[in-house]
Amino acid sequence: MNTTVYPQQTGAWIRSKRYWYLLSILTPMIPLASAYAAVETGYGLWLWFTVVFLYGMLPLADHVFGEDRANPDDELVSQLKDQSYYVNIMYIATALHWVSLVGIAFVVSQYNWSWINILGAALSAGILNGLGLVAGHEMGHKVKDRKQVAAAKVMLATSGYGHFFIEHNKGHHKDVATPEDPASSRFGENIYKFVKREIPGAFRRAWGLEANRLHRLGKSEWSWDNEILQPAALTISAYTLMLAFFGPVMIPFLLISAAYGWWQLTCANYVEHYGLLRLKKENGRYERCQPHHSWNSNHKASNLVLLHLQRHSDHHAHPTRPYQVLRDYDDVPSLPSGYPLMFLVAMIPPLWFSIMDKKVIDWAGNDMDKVNIDPDSKELVYNKYHQPPVSDKVSETAEAA
Repeated sequence: MNTTVYPQQTGAWIRSKRYWYLLSILTPMIPLASAYAAVETGYGLWLWFTVVFLYGMLPLADHVFGEDRANPDDELVSQLKDQSYYVNIMYIATALHWVSLVGIAFVVSQYNWSWINILGAALSAGILNGLGLVAGHEMGHKVKDRKQVAAAKVMLATSGYGHFFIEHNKGHHKDVATPEDPASSRFGENIYKFVKREIPGAFRRAWGLEANRLHRLGKSEWSWDNEILQPAALTISAYTLMLAFFGPVMIPFLLISAAYGWWQLTCANYVEHYGLLRLKKENGRYERCQPHHSWNSNHKASNLVLLHLQRHSDHHAHPTRPYQVLRDYDDVPSLPSGYPLMFLVAMIPPLWFSIMDKKVIDWAGNDMDKVNIDPDSKELVYNKYHQPPVSDKVSETAEAA
């Protein structure tokens, strides 16, 4: 896989992103600002504004501003990759996420909103939690930086998903784009089936990985050294305090907001690797994860808000590469839009299949043995595409990897 540097764009545009990444600080304040607008105007529908922003305004911005394929050259990478400015953005975002979550909870508790508007506030807080998972994901990859890992735990605690960075780093990145990975969606598998496999599978894998690590150190998985229990304790403490100060309305509010934050991650996992497959070599091991094992997106607006998460091909090829220097590749599977619109499309399975199945098949060169297929759909899929299954097929590409 090759990357292309565009000299006319590299300097000015990539350096200007330094300031555009501040959108990742401003975006977490949208739910709080809309809650304030609801209080000031008396119109509870403002509590739904964040939902409109994610699924309406951000996809529109992606359409208007198009794609950004500019890659930093090696000299610029060396200048940008270690600058503390980009890490500080995530530290500030972590604090603002908590401020926004508590602020929305306060507004929900202090005013006589209808249940439909409380739902809007909870979903908005859930979107906030989902955005928090993005920064938590980025910081959680920097395992040699104790401050970033600690901040990741604090961020992930907003949604009660503190096990994520263990599961993601040690599980998903190891098994990605294989049938063994609960966080890689399969061809023919709709998102509602996927979530029933992904969420419990991710927790089981994270707990098993952490328990094994602690046992090797001669410690119990129930010790305070358990890095799943640490953010969980913060979540429980924070949620208990909000319940105590803001009253019983926090029970549905916090449950819905946490669950919808988890759903945002499910949507991301679903669109990032749908149908893509790492092939097995003759020794039975999977080929190394390469850029073409992830769906990529270069849409400007959503990439700035999501800290370049959508340059997912480079992220999986180089998991510790900082977000500000992630690169585009010339020949990788590409999504037709940014994540926000693709999340919405994924929630309508017939529409998702009509768009993405052809893309998967084209990428696999019409060879269904190069596709990660849902086992329950395998016979139907092979019959539909008139291909008899060939088990344990080994490609020359996999053998050479």
